[in-house]
Amino acid sequence: MFNAARITRFQKEQTPFYFYDTGLLQQTVDACRQASEKHAFHVHYALKANVNNELLRIIRDAGFGADCVSGGEVAKALENGFSADQVVFAGVGKTDQEINFALDADIFCFNVESVQELEVIDDLARKRNKQAQIALRINPNVNANTHEYITTGLEENKFGINSWEFNTVIEKLKTLQHIRCIGLHFHIGSQITDDNAFKSLCVKVNEFRRWFADRGIYFKVLNVGGGLGVDYHQPDRQPVVDFASYFSIFDQFLEREPGQEVHFELGRALVAQCGSLITRVLYIKKGINTNFAVVDAGMTELIRPALYHAYHRIENISRPEEGNTQKYDVVGPICESSDCFGKEVELPETHRGDLLAIRTAGAYGEVMTSSYNLRPKIRPLFL
Repeated sequence: MFNAARITRFQKEQTPFYFYDTGLLQQTVDACRQASEKHAFHVHYALKANVNNELLRIIRDAGFGADCVSGGEVAKALENGFSADQVVFAGVGKTDQEINFALDADIFCFNVESVQELEVIDDLARKRNKQAQIALRINPNVNANTHEYITTGLEENKFGINSWEFNTVIEKLKTLQHIRCIGLHFHIGSQITDDNAFKSLCVKVNEFRRWFADRGIYFKVLNVGGGLGVDYHQPDRQPVVDFASYFSIFDQFLEREPGQEVHFELGRALVAQCGSLITRVLYIKKGINTNFAVVDAGMTELIRPALYHAYHRIENISRPEEGNTQKYDVVGPICESSDCFGKEVELPETHRGDLLAIRTAGAYGEVMTSSYNLRPKIRPLFL
């Protein structure tokens, strides 16, 4: 990823910046499209991972839909040419304004997360003389075996409708005239690397689908969410994730009725590996137990390590061949002790002015930047 020509170019740029390898993104998108088309699966890109216009263009051109969790993301998808009939709007706290905007845009589907939300969407659609297509987001109570902050499918999580509410939902659907229920929706979490979690999800989806079928309710769409993880520790070992194996799990274990569509919401798996945060070393501080490499990027540019101790591989790309290594705490300039990208990171002996690459930052990196400490907005570089 970081050949001599790119590093020479980086030296001339103002740091910090996000570098995106658009060639790698194209390879990733092509691999995902080919693997999903083999099973006639539908893929929606989860905009929450990254909303950079250049990346959205590449993903849109692959024919993917858009998975949105706010009215702003719905607007962003439409502005970037995603077809409204491929836009899905999820989220546990949709405002009336957001719902009305999506209704006016005639999006494909709202993923509904509570009984009250059913009533609200029906009422707002009635006032606009519209019929809203919805899917019921079901809480399957499946452990994704991932970080507690990015687990979404357990009963203690705020997301989705629980199984004990199903009879209430059925009765409510009989009375609501301005919504059309077309699907079931599930999402159990993010950065999932255990295939057994997806197999367990399939078992639960089959169970819930049968429960509704036994009561004469059939669905056009089964949306099984996303959550496919990537390798943060060795990003070059498999920069394009194994989409074929991922989709084959659902093809093998998910029961489908004739003509029933299966939809996915993938974000991180598509964009994570194509992005790196490039930052310059400002100072080296010698400590008692460790050294500090103080860089010009901070938690304002990449909050994941500070937010939930997420790991990102850090490389000194100014000295890729040097073998004499030392351990550094790589820290930023923000006035918070949590502003740390990695502790005891083994790097070649590092000096002021060296460039560091914080890898696998294409997902939940640029999109979560902030202006805390009145930091300037970071800019992207595409190659």
